[in-house]
Amino acid sequence: MATGSEAPGSFRLAYVPGVTPGKWARTWDERMPDVPLELITVSAAEADGLLREGAADAGLVRLPIDRSGLHAIPLYTEATVVVVPKDHEVAAVDEVSLADLADYIVLHPLDDQLEWQSLPGLPAIERPATTADAIELVAAGVGLLVVPQSLARLHHRRDLTYRPLQDAPQSSVALSWPEEQTTDLMEEFIGIVRGRTVNSSRGRTPTPPAAQPKQKPKREASGKPAPRRSQGGKQAKPRRRG
Repeated sequence: MATGSEAPGSFRLAYVPGVTPGKWARTWDERMPDVPLELITVSAAEADGLLREGAADAGLVRLPIDRSGLHAIPLYTEATVVVVPKDHEVAAVDEVSLADLADYIVLHPLDDQLEWQSLPGLPAIERPATTADAIELVAAGVGLLVVPQSLARLHHRRDLTYRPLQDAPQSSVALSWPEEQTTDLMEEFIGIVRGRTVNSSRGRTPTPPAAQPKQKPKREASGKPAPRRSQGGKQAKPRRRG
C-alpha cells in the first residue's frame, strides 16, 4: 500500500454527471490548503477506466462498476424520477408508478445509469446516444425519460418537469480509487466524505494542544507575596518571636 510520503502537486478527483462534489471540495480546501484539489468531469462509462489508468487519484462514480483492482465505498442512493413536458398529463400527479407509464414511449439512452430487469413503457424507434439527447426528445414530445433525480436537475429546462417514480431501480453513488493507492491524501478525502472531523481524520496527525504555562502566585501591590489564608478563609496571624 502506498504511504503517500512524498506530497504530490495536487489530488485529482474525477466525478460523473449529476454528482456535485462542491461541499467536499470546500472542506478539502480548508484542511489541505497546500494540496490543490483538481476536479475532473468524466462520463459514467469511462470513470472506472480512468482510475485504473492512473489519470485520477479517486472518483465519485455510479454503481455498479467493474471493481477489479478498485475500492468502492457506497455514499448514497438517489431517488428515481420520470422527466415529462410540463403540460403532460403525468405532470398533474404527485407520484408515478411504473405501471402508469405502460402506454407511453419511454426513452432508453445508451448511457442509461439504471439497471432494468424489464424496460418500462413502450420502446422508441431507436435509442438516444446520451441522456442529454433524450432530454431534447422529451422536450420535443417524442417520449418520457426515467433517470436519477440529480440528472433531471442537471438537465433542467423550463419546459420540462419531473415526478418521483415508485418501484423503479435506483442509482447509488460511491467513492472509488485504485486498491494499491490508499495514500495519506486518499485517507484524508475518505475522512472528508465520511464526515470525520479534523482530529479524527486518519490521513493526518492532529497537532497536540500547546501546554498551558503554570500560574505564578498572586502578589499584592507592594510586590510582596499575598499573605496565606487559613482553611476557614480568614487571614493567618503572624507569629511573635520570643
